[in-house]
Amino acid sequence: MRRIERENTGTVRPGQDLVVAGYAGLSGTVVTVKNKREELYQWFSRDYVDRILDSGNMELEGDLEKWKEFGASECEPAGEGGILKALWDLSGAYMTGIRFSLLEIPVKQETIEICERYDLNPYRLFSTGCLLFSADNGGDLVHALKEQGIHAAVIGKVTGGIKRIIDHGESVGYLDRPSEDELYKVLCPKGADNN
Repeated sequence: MRRIERENTGTVRPGQDLVVAGYAGLSGTVVTVKNKREELYQWFSRDYVDRILDSGNMELEGDLEKWKEFGASECEPAGEGGILKALWDLSGAYMTGIRFSLLEIPVKQETIEICERYDLNPYRLFSTGCLLFSADNGGDLVHALKEQGIHAAVIGKVTGGIKRIIDHGESVGYLDRPSEDELYKVLCPKGADNN
């Protein structure tokens, strides 16, 4: 995917909170289920699989002006490459560091189960409709979003320097450069006949 250069119209500075609205990997989960529905019926009930298809209806738009009234100072839509690519892109656009907890990123149980079935990383899975925000007060932003019926969570902080640090719970590491979206493993598996 070719990335269009983003225009930095907001504010991202050390000390701000990082907030994720929506669910990482949910849109990729829905696409996977659409493409593998019959196969998934072998492992999950029809009702469960069909419910997943209905769960991807709420897609949030990445228009910063809309979100400023809720307390956001910048918005990075997650899409191809997942929420980890959005974190990489936001940090890179403002040349600032970030530190975040992987365990705090909102992911639905259905996404985890489908990702386990196909050996996919939910954080690198197509995430249209999931948004990453910077905010002076992430708790207030989360509260304002919840009042609108939008699930959100504070996942970390903007830091000084340029390091992108992931807290895995028991260990700490660095965010890797974005790679191909995990969805391609399902849609175009390696070794498949592409003729």
